[in-house]
Amino acid sequence: MSATAADAMMAGPKRNAKVADALSRSRQRTNRIIKALCVTATGIGLVFLFAILATLLWLGFAGLGLSVFTESTKPPGSHGGLLNAIIGSLIQTAIGTAIGTPIGIMVGTYLSEYAVGTKLGDAVRFVSDVLLSAPSILIGLFVYQVLVNPFDGFSGIAGGIALAVIVIPIVVRTTEDMLRLIPVALREAAVALGAPKWKSIVMVCYPAARDGIATGVLLAVARIAGETAPLLFTSLGNLNWSLNLGRPMASLPVTIYQYAGSAFDDWVQLAWVGALLITFGVLALNILARFVLRPRA
Repeated sequence: MSATAADAMMAGPKRNAKVADALSRSRQRTNRIIKALCVTATGIGLVFLFAILATLLWLGFAGLGLSVFTESTKPPGSHGGLLNAIIGSLIQTAIGTAIGTPIGIMVGTYLSEYAVGTKLGDAVRFVSDVLLSAPSILIGLFVYQVLVNPFDGFSGIAGGIALAVIVIPIVVRTTEDMLRLIPVALREAAVALGAPKWKSIVMVCYPAARDGIATGVLLAVARIAGETAPLLFTSLGNLNWSLNLGRPMASLPVTIYQYAGSAFDDWVQLAWVGALLITFGVLALNILARFVLRPRA
């Protein structure tokens, strides 16, 4: 075989300009179509989001006043407020977050650091994933059977525990995912310095995953802040002022649910105000968290 033939075989097939141009046009056309679909989908999402926010602002601000924050819910025509519902929501959300967050972080840490590849870890992860996708009304029914029915009464603490059950799987998933993103080299460096495993997790892994874990907690808070079904079966609601965790307690989601379908205009107006307060409360919480967790020079 001559040197020329050998060089031709090593060089591969000759480039066909027509085929290359056709492939280039096809790829550009496909890219333009996909880009147009993505932009269209984004535009549709933004339109719906803007419509929701505009409706909340339009109907919610009309009833926003000082009495909303200083007076409790009252009978129709009495022009009451939402003070008891606001305080009740804050209390039950705080209870749910305080109970669910540490449990979720510890379970997520166990799955990421101690149970990799074990049958128990796989079982716990499977149960957590099922709980994450479970309808909240089922969680409300479960807590009703465990804490409400045996004690013959709805209560604020039962509502807080129902919300905690919703918080746990969200925090578990985010904690496990964030800890798994920590480079192995950081753990090895801590071990090389003589730190035990628990100390390397607390002193190295947690600070490195802080922003991700905090984001998961915020997602959980945003989820439970607007939950209605679990509270209907646990804390039920209360038209009067009450801070007794052993008695029925008001909450914004339940009040919105009750008032939105009412035949009285003042109650419907308060329902829109409550929806506005929940939306901007969650927004303010996210902005505050971003400010607190921002990288410092």
